[in-house]
Amino acid sequence: MNASSLTLTKKTHSCVRLERDGQSLVIDPGGFTEDDAAVGADAILVTHEHPDHFDESRLRAALESNPAARVWTLRSVAEQVSAAFPGRVHTVGHGDTFTAAGLEVQVHGELHAVIHPDIPRVTNIGFLVDGSVFHPGDALTVPDHPVDTLMLPVMAPWNKISEVIDYVREVKPRRAIDVHDALLTDLARPIYDRQIGALGGADHGRLAPGDATRL
Repeated sequence: MNASSLTLTKKTHSCVRLERDGQSLVIDPGGFTEDDAAVGADAILVTHEHPDHFDESRLRAALESNPAARVWTLRSVAEQVSAAFPGRVHTVGHGDTFTAAGLEVQVHGELHAVIHPDIPRVTNIGFLVDGSVFHPGDALTVPDHPVDTLMLPVMAPWNKISEVIDYVREVKPRRAIDVHDALLTDLARPIYDRQIGALGGADHGRLAPGDATRL
């Protein structure tokens, strides 16, 4: 399929919605994003258990709004919601592939980035959607597949800007679009835009929550 036919809508923080041919897929509708971020979605993907990526009430609202909706996530999240929605929550891990909302999805990665050596690392998976859009969750995973559009975790307690720039350089996407940005103040945004844009080696941009772009 042609990745250019996908529409990406940015939600607050790390949540995005991908749409094609009347079907929609939402990644990481966590506690920082809009209450209805995943409502109406045909598929929901969750990268890990942290509350800014996984919010049970938002997930429940999505599954109740569309009885055909399905969830794909890792075991730590699936164990919390699968009993309430039998047969609708699928557990996946690194190397798995599946089809969700008409889109092919590959799973890459296993662990959350290090926050501090004294804090145990939780599991984390990234999703490569349609062979072109990669959302790594809270990790700097480099998939063994070309990436056209990288959803870039631009600001987090576990990263610094040099790591963000080097991550873009290593993945080598055509473009990087900011996610994980709810904690990034308006004062800091121009600094991040300038440095990532100048040094990352890819087209770098950001979308305000609710903004959409064709991929």
